[in-house]
Amino acid sequence: QVQLVESGGGLVQAGGSLRLSCVASGSIDSIKIMGWYRQAPGKQREPVASITSSGATSYENDVKGRFIISRDITENTLYLQMNSLKPEDTAVYYCYAYQLSFGTSWGQGTQVTVSS
Repeated sequence: QVQLVESGGGLVQAGGSLRLSCVASGSIDSIKIMGWYRQAPGKQREPVASITSSGATSYENDVKGRFIISRDITENTLYLQMNSLKPEDTAVYYCYAYQLSFGTSWGQGTQVTVSS
């Protein structure tokens, strides 16, 4: 299984940027997909972006052109560069990793707050 630890959240003004990081440890060689979800207060958790083991990326419509997902294989780290942040991006952001054998593993989440 995989253990995931996120960091990089915080408070930023609208229009600003943040970069989230997610360090993976454990059985990382079998990870097929990694990505980010977010959950705003009173709302369901929703997908944000993902990247496959071959490097293919996918984004939800409301973050396309603003967020960039990437990974550093040598550092076992997943990133989410968030630009042009809006108050509606405020949420707890969760990193996840999907493996065929173990299913989905989740990080503990990191809070992102965007002030208007």
